[in-house]
Amino acid sequence: MSDAPPRLLCTDSPEGPWVQLFGRWGAAALGERAQWRALLAQWASLPTTPGLGWDLRGLEWLDHVGAQWLWHQWGHVWPQRLMVHEHHRSLLERAAHYSTPPPPVPPWRLADQIDRLGVLVLHGLDHARHLLQLVGQLLLDSLYLLRKPYRTPWRDVSGHLYRMGAMALPITALVGFLIGVVLAYLMSLQLRQFGAEAFIVNILGISLIRELGPMLAAILVAGRSGSAITAQIGVMRVTEELDAMRVMGIPHGLRLVWPRALALGIAMPLIAVWTTLAALAGGMLAADLALGISPGYFYQALPTAVGLGNLWLALSKSVVFGVLIALIGCHWGLRVKPNTQSLGEGTTASVVTAITMVIMVDALFAVLFKTVGFA
Repeated sequence: MSDAPPRLLCTDSPEGPWVQLFGRWGAAALGERAQWRALLAQWASLPTTPGLGWDLRGLEWLDHVGAQWLWHQWGHVWPQRLMVHEHHRSLLERAAHYSTPPPPVPPWRLADQIDRLGVLVLHGLDHARHLLQLVGQLLLDSLYLLRKPYRTPWRDVSGHLYRMGAMALPITALVGFLIGVVLAYLMSLQLRQFGAEAFIVNILGISLIRELGPMLAAILVAGRSGSAITAQIGVMRVTEELDAMRVMGIPHGLRLVWPRALALGIAMPLIAVWTTLAALAGGMLAADLALGISPGYFYQALPTAVGLGNLWLALSKSVVFGVLIALIGCHWGLRVKPNTQSLGEGTTASVVTAITMVIMVDALFAVLFKTVGFA
């Protein structure tokens, strides 16, 4: 390798000057500092003629490193006159393909930003319109089944109740218990400073029963069941089952949307109560260990500290959470295109949208019913 270092030779011809390349133009040769400096010096002595020709037929070796270096020294532009073997040309073409600089970023213009914002707004309105259609269809299907209860798909409802409700009890209980422990320990550190340890019952009761229990259960169900709803309906789109249902005259709303909305509307309040009880159990355990407040005192003080209106408010918004999670999951599932990429994107969007909607609705309930349970 040392007897064939990379070198340049400039010659004159009737067509103009030519630069001939000799030696081994590879990573090993170009990595040696002495040869690198000598090659840069030879390159600097080349004429700056615009139509300079390049003859690469004398190369003994050329790899991707040498091709990349040549392409960079050419300024990412092919020479007007070039003589090269085909196997070396393929290396240069690959270096040119992967080294071409990206197109310049267009200048920032207010009109483009307004246009992009308008597209996003129209896209959001389209989603809102489709979701409103699902709500209207859900009401119409409910009225239809009230007139003809024998057409109600009870088997689908019971199956969804089991999968979305009963199967979610272990994870919601575990997370709720741990949240109760964490909250109790954090509150005990602050309440001990003021000698107000007994008020931990009030704080835990109000926060868990009124807000954290239902919202935590809804977030877990949105991530677990909302994504499952979107994936199930999305797979039906990919396998063309939705088209087959439409051909057979089976309405999507009655067979797909209504059973899931009813099942989650029934299961969500029960899951919220279950999660709240698990969180209260964790809070009682942590309060007993950290503050010495016995579970018996907790049982006695909790009904006095938390009014019954807080429980009814929690159950009411849990029903709304469940129906919204089911509708959002069905909405994104029905909008899935018949390909796997759209299925993944729809499932992700379903979870994000459902969780965001749960938090927004919870905030709306907190503002509208701020006096409920405190009279």
